[in-house]
Amino acid sequence: MSRAWAERLAGAVSVVVLLAVWEIACRVLSVPVYLLPPPSAVGAALVEAAPRLVPSAGQTFLQAMQALLLAAVVGGAAAVAASLHPAARGALRPLATLLQVTPVVAVAPLVILWVGLDRAQLSVVILAAAVALFPLFSATLTGLTSADPDLEKLFDLHRASRRDRLLRLRLPSSLPFVVEGLRIGAGLAIVGAVVAEFVAGTGATQGLAWRILEAGNRLRTAEMIAGLAWLAAMGLGLNLILGLIETAVRRRFGTSLIA
Repeated sequence: MSRAWAERLAGAVSVVVLLAVWEIACRVLSVPVYLLPPPSAVGAALVEAAPRLVPSAGQTFLQAMQALLLAAVVGGAAAVAASLHPAARGALRPLATLLQVTPVVAVAPLVILWVGLDRAQLSVVILAAAVALFPLFSATLTGLTSADPDLEKLFDLHRASRRDRLLRLRLPSSLPFVVEGLRIGAGLAIVGAVVAEFVAGTGATQGLAWRILEAGNRLRTAEMIAGLAWLAAMGLGLNLILGLIETAVRRRFGTSLIA
């Protein structure tokens, strides 16, 4: 058995053990269902509430993907500008850092006011994109400035234009960094979308945050955890897909950067 498969098996076993301990503890200690339902109750809620949770999960996922795309375009463009112009790098880095350290809850009322109270979904996308922007900008900029110094000298020797250097050397060398940034940004986009849904008015977006809040108000704790399970599944699925893409990109561009 390979090391990767051994790690996957160990992870699966740990999850099964955790669920078993959770189930047994809830039954032995007679924990009230509204306080902490056992996994069996959560599984039943996943089936029973599927007509409500699935469309809401799709809405949240769509908003998170729109936010990730927006963050990738804005962050990537800003990183390219920062890699080409030292002045732009000095101007953009503090702004990106400031955006990263500012809690989305703090700026959400302003964004909602500026975008419009009747455009809650657009507000959610913008806020989630703001959360995912920094890792994409930072990873892309790191990749663009981490090209092989010997290849940089080769391009200098041939007096390559700035455009050729960017397209033939720096962008290919940055791809593994970009995909890693996307892996981090994807998870942050989902988290940002849920938080933004809470702040922007969850009923207007029809996302998972609304379902979780609705279930909490009615003390349907199992359904709340089922909503969280959907969020975790979306995050894990995206991470797995982007991880496979990252592996393929590293194999393709890890050894040869010039076509």
